[in-house]
Amino acid sequence: MSSRGRSRSISGPIILSSVAVGLTTALLVGWILVIYRNQVLTQNWEGNAWLMVAGIVSFVAIMTVLVLFSVFLAREILEVRRHTSFIDSVTHELRSPLASLRLCLQTMARPQLRPEQAEQLREMMLDDVERLSAFIDDILESNRLGHGPEARRFEAIDMHELVMRCVATVAKRHRVEAEAIEVEIPPDTVLYSDPVALEVILRNLLDNAVKYSDAPHRVGVRVQRGAKDGLVLEVHDQGVGIPRHALKRVFDRFYRVSDEAVRERRGTGLGLYVVAALVRGLGGRLRALSDGPGQGTCMRIELRGRPRAHELPSPKEAGAA
Repeated sequence: MSSRGRSRSISGPIILSSVAVGLTTALLVGWILVIYRNQVLTQNWEGNAWLMVAGIVSFVAIMTVLVLFSVFLAREILEVRRHTSFIDSVTHELRSPLASLRLCLQTMARPQLRPEQAEQLREMMLDDVERLSAFIDDILESNRLGHGPEARRFEAIDMHELVMRCVATVAKRHRVEAEAIEVEIPPDTVLYSDPVALEVILRNLLDNAVKYSDAPHRVGVRVQRGAKDGLVLEVHDQGVGIPRHALKRVFDRFYRVSDEAVRERRGTGLGLYVVAALVRGLGGRLRALSDGPGQGTCMRIELRGRPRAHELPSPKEAGAA
């Protein structure tokens, strides 16, 4: 269903709700006026006072129900629009690399193609495949997270190696110099956590930082030691920024800021949702910091360390306890 068709399908309930509110108001006001007129004519309040009270109570109850219905309907409309935007974005994200792959394959079929040109085309095809793979991974991860938390595998992680690997991946995907992403991390920084989840978190944050920044890109990653063997990880940029009212909502599923500078960049509204869910699963905290549109964004994560295996009680000790 197209966006226009979906808008028509939800306009009917809105109109009916508005008409119902108007008719209910007119009916109850008319009822109260009739009772009042009858009281004036008969000069007898005792017979009509309870009708007046019942009318007012009924009016308040019906209006409350209608308001609640309108709020529920508005939320459903927003959810439908988010899904529509998500489908449109998914369509674009799938078509673009597929079209590029088709063009590369057609070009490679030419007999006069030079070896260096063929190698360049193969690299472009590999980039497109990696882009598709990362995109599909985000969708699958979002679906898994929607069904509840899952078990995590914790181990000691060399944070410098992980950060540099994510920086190289994102820089290659967006065709920017790796030096455009400044890394600030103490030497020999180790965190005991889930390496797969942590890589997905950092890759998504870096991807957003580069995507929502204009050239020349100025993106930074800062890792600091936190309390109890934990870490504080920040990814900051000088891009389009986030309005203050949306600083918490950006972590909702399918949510995208309505600002034009954001809408002109393709996205699904899943990246930060996945990041927030994974951070919660690791027992950490995630905050979005921004002074507003055009002022850049800082994503701050506080991760706690987990005890290593030799520090955990054995099954026998746990049973004895």
